[in-house]
Amino acid sequence: MIREGVFPNQSTFTSVLNSCRGLEAVDKGREVHTVAIKLDLETDVSVGNSLLVMYTECGNVHDSVAVFKRIEGKNTVSWNSIIVGSAQHGCGIWALIFFNQMLRTGFEPDEFTFTGLLSACSRSGMLQKGRRFFEYITRYKSASVDLQHYTCMVDILGRSGKLHEAEELVKNMPMKPNSMVWLALLSACRVHSNVDAAERAAKSIFSLDPHCSAAYVLLSNLYASAGRWADVSRTRVRMRHGGVVKERGSSWVVMKGKKHEFVSGDRGHPLIERIYEKLRWLREKLKEVGYVADQRFALHDVEDEQKEEMLWCHSERLAIGFALISSVEGSGITVMKNLRVCGDCHEVIKLISGVVGREIVVRDSGRFHHFKNGVCSCSDYW
Repeated sequence: MIREGVFPNQSTFTSVLNSCRGLEAVDKGREVHTVAIKLDLETDVSVGNSLLVMYTECGNVHDSVAVFKRIEGKNTVSWNSIIVGSAQHGCGIWALIFFNQMLRTGFEPDEFTFTGLLSACSRSGMLQKGRRFFEYITRYKSASVDLQHYTCMVDILGRSGKLHEAEELVKNMPMKPNSMVWLALLSACRVHSNVDAAERAAKSIFSLDPHCSAAYVLLSNLYASAGRWADVSRTRVRMRHGGVVKERGSSWVVMKGKKHEFVSGDRGHPLIERIYEKLRWLREKLKEVGYVADQRFALHDVEDEQKEEMLWCHSERLAIGFALISSVEGSGITVMKNLRVCGDCHEVIKLISGVVGREIVVRDSGRFHHFKNGVCSCSDYW
């Protein structure tokens, strides 16, 4: 289009930036951003909103904030996007600051605003603020309250260890809870190793959706962490007989426009030998700083030594190993993952970020984690 001498307009940039977001191609997105600046369209509200969301979804929350600040004539979409984006990256305080600025600017929050705020409270462990927001919208904005708000509140209570209160909230909802509400409770039970509450939540999910693979996996993993291998086998047999297929976990890195995807124990990548060599080197370095594998996250009934080997073949570690050998020393790394990162991998990535002196951003099914200098932005609350 540009070679033909046709100037792109706001709609062009919105479409192209949405494509960059979908492909997680932040480098291409930056190129498009440069063109927008040259055409004096960066501050346009529709182009700015698209840039904001693109950077957020590609793991660059600081860039999204910088873009937001330059947007002229911000609209409700702008405010909601930055609040939701802050929540996704675990920047709960930022979300609250932007919300206060939104109110001072005269914008009326809608149901998407409150979903973003409740998500921010959930991902940052802000229990009391979450309670107040939920109380406000149920009391004064009852027409706007939907299942998503209840899902967020159940998540806030559950992750804070208030499992009984979360379960009571589900039971007393003014509308019928769907499987996502119960999944939020089941996920919290997995975090706090509460098998009894998890079984009740799973039973409710299966009555609504007998083929919900996420519920089967969460329940099976909880049994495995508790060493209840007979229950693990029973759950897997039930999945097989019901034709339920578990989503295969994978992690990927986009490097120079190409997606490099890995699964646990992968051997198919052209650089796989170098990747495993790098992981062996990291393993020794981590042991020197006191790392001991948490074998509860090796969800198979095998010997301890095999469990540790299995953990080191997890897809996110393979993706990080590839990124380390394929990128410039000291540069940041962004890894995408379709499932929740396991507790042992979370600890390992924290340590790796300190050993190699790089920031490692990992997006899992729930949020973005920013690992730097041996700590994670989630403060081990996710």
